Amino acid sequence: MSAGKISQHFAMTAATVSYHLKVLKKADLIWEEKEKNFIYYDLNTSILEEIMAWFEDLKENRTNEKR
Repeated sequence: MSAGKISQHFAMTAATVSYHLKVLKKADLIWEEKEKNFIYYDLNTSILEEIMAWFEDLKENRTNEKR
């Protein structure tokens, strides 16, 4: 999605959404692809999968500690 399209889903200005997209890109949580005058953003699902796996491990460890 473009930044403009993304900003339509939030009660924020386009500038605020662009700022947050910049932060997410810097953290490698999203990728950007430039096409003519537009920049399209996509989730970096590999990072999100790593985070979800980390949460699952944390949950299992807490469960095992309670036993």
